[in-house]
Amino acid sequence: MKKVIEVVGAIIENENGEIFCTLRPKNKSFGNMWEFPGGKIENKESKEEALKRELREELDLEVEIARYFMEVSKEYENVIINLTCYICKVNKNMRYQLKEHSACIWLKKEFLSSLVWVPTDYPIVEKLINEK
Repeated sequence: MKKVIEVVGAIIENENGEIFCTLRPKNKSFGNMWEFPGGKIENKESKEEALKRELREELDLEVEIARYFMEVSKEYENVIINLTCYICKVNKNMRYQLKEHSACIWLKKEFLSSLVWVPTDYPIVEKLINEK
């Protein structure tokens, strides 16, 4: 039986309707692919607590979780990833520091499909693009 890994992701939108996208480093699994920032849920954490902790650890970023967006389950060769994504808000003066990612970009929703995404994130990108 494959190991199931529970992860959370943040869809961070700015006041211009752009989405914050982060690039995984070359030396990690899915290297040089784009993702929504987040990470693994640790023991006894709620999904929301895990998301806030991961964003602090990876980006030195504090967010307000606005609402649940969607869940995606993706089976890979050795594991199953269950990803829960939330729409998050930041203030105008959003400050962050890339600690785990090699790059980041703000993109309008209609341009999200121009990036090569981690496979688990594709359904989220699709839903964001089609959302009115």
